[in-house]
Amino acid sequence: MKILVVEDESKVGAFIKRGLEEHHHQVDVHTDGLQGQQAALEQDYDLIILDIMLPGINGLTICKHLRTRDITAPVLMLTALSATHDIVDGLNAGADDYLAKPFHFSELVARVNALSRRKNNFKQEKEILTLADLRLDTTSKTASREGQEITLTAKEYALLELLLKNTGKVLSRALIAEAVWGLEFDTGTNTIDVYVNYLRNKIEKGFSGEKLIHTVVGMGYVMKVKSTWQP
Repeated sequence: MKILVVEDESKVGAFIKRGLEEHHHQVDVHTDGLQGQQAALEQDYDLIILDIMLPGINGLTICKHLRTRDITAPVLMLTALSATHDIVDGLNAGADDYLAKPFHFSELVARVNALSRRKNNFKQEKEILTLADLRLDTTSKTASREGQEITLTAKEYALLELLLKNTGKVLSRALIAEAVWGLEFDTGTNTIDVYVNYLRNKIEKGFSGEKLIHTVVGMGYVMKVKSTWQP
């Protein structure tokens, strides 16, 4: 695997690099948080090992930023901190695993191997959601219709994925609000309707195929091919 290590203690970083290279991995090491984050954004790594306490920017912030940029490489947080709240903070930031210093190198290798297997299993579980000529790749987070790629915002993507995974089912505004926004539905707002219209414009306007998102008056929305759907 191609592995990025961001560790401010140069001796520790060199130790990890030497050990992982002996296990036939390719390893890049950075001792500064900002440099490490830039490397993670610019190169395609199979695994990222992040220390929490780093100069420039800490590992938790790096991990959060990478996840917002759709960097899906497994992240192993490596730190001297071992309190429960530090572990929770790391996992909440988007990390996949956590290893506290000092550690036995054999344990680090075992965790690296476990994350590698998890990553490979995730790749095998790639899911394509389709309806008529609309396609949604849940791995690359991309949509297309009639072979034309459709650019979606994060919320538009989440809404489209929800609708496609529930094709033929009427989804209430309350259910959509909770699933996409994680909020209780506010009857005084038209946010749901606005985003549905955004989505309609992107996946229906300009395409020759039929409309796919339908309003069920007084109930919510349903995604369906009209000719085959039965209420």
